[in-house]
Amino acid sequence: MGERGGGALLRLRGVSRTYGERQALRPLDLDLAAGGCTVLFGHNGSGKSTLLRIAAGRDTPTGGTALFDGRPVSEDDPEVRARVAVVGDMAACYPDLTVREHLELVAVAHAVADADDWIDQVLADRRLADHAHALPASLSSGQMQSMLLAAALVRPRDLLILDEPEQRLDPDARRRLARLLLAERADGVAVLLATHQAELAVEVADRMVALEDGRVIAEGAPTEVLEQLGHRS
Repeated sequence: MGERGGGALLRLRGVSRTYGERQALRPLDLDLAAGGCTVLFGHNGSGKSTLLRIAAGRDTPTGGTALFDGRPVSEDDPEVRARVAVVGDMAACYPDLTVREHLELVAVAHAVADADDWIDQVLADRRLADHAHALPASLSSGQMQSMLLAAALVRPRDLLILDEPEQRLDPDARRRLARLLLAERADGVAVLLATHQAELAVEVADRMVALEDGRVIAEGAPTEVLEQLGHRS
């Protein structure tokens, strides 16, 4: 995959992953520069989530190298952890903390300046201001998804990693998600996104990697890849 101007912030070379006898991800290369957005596209089990975990440093490749700004990608590396934001899953929530308390915890962990004002803005942007004092169990699935996204947005980041963030969002929230991701790119944040939604991919990404059974079957501009996949079906 081609390198963008200014060099790659995230660089994967020959990355693969096996679990026992199952090969979840076959060797692939990927470059992602600041301000770029690469979409991973494919059915469940295609290898998208495995690739995202490796890019986030939450899993170690069986083969190949994964580098973030020239450093091995690992959650144990404080610099990587400080600069890579991942939209988590619902299991990452604390049942006794309110929405606002979750964001405050993230802000404290990353020493965010003027945290209260920033949290107020993120809550408003994600349409969560009226639910700031609610516990996770009282939120709808869409509100929970918005809270997980807000937790990533309240902290500094150079790389934003999202696994199907459009899931459980209504059409209006999906449109706001697209605008948000475009704004992240405009601010120089690199975005790595797995999605099932072709429309979202075309709107926000400059590159698409289609996966099937752990291997790359097409890559390039989203419209070109979707056209190739259409010819395949």
